[in-house]
Amino acid sequence: MHYQAATIGLLIAFSQSVCAGEWIEGRVTHVRDVDTIEVNNLPVRLNGVDGPEPNQQGGRAAKQWMTKQVLRKPVRCELTGAKTYDRWVGTCYLDGEDLGAMAIAAGQARDCKRYSKGKYKKFETQQSLALPQASYCR
Repeated sequence: MHYQAATIGLLIAFSQSVCAGEWIEGRVTHVRDVDTIEVNNLPVRLNGVDGPEPNQQGGRAAKQWMTKQVLRKPVRCELTGAKTYDRWVGTCYLDGEDLGAMAIAAGQARDCKRYSKGKYKKFETQQSLALPQASYCR
């Protein structure tokens, strides 16, 4: 009985772990906000993207923008292996285009240089720079 419980526990632990560089594919089943989507109900936080929360300036519009772009559409995400809260961290692509770059270029989010290492800086616009920035991104 103890062996069976331990085996089930190990299976659960391994099923919830992700290795850096692992790819997932699927349809976007939900958009939480501009920087968090769910792929086949698996939450993915877009790495290096700082989007406003729905209750912040531009947050509702940013969520609506992302919803229009990706809801029910197929995406591919390369996961980093990191997890923040209940979300896996990764870079997601729609038709080969980086969703983070798309959101920032559209003025719906900012580059979070702490995690992007400046990867998205070139996509920032006057509109994106006017959005609030999380203190952990500075």
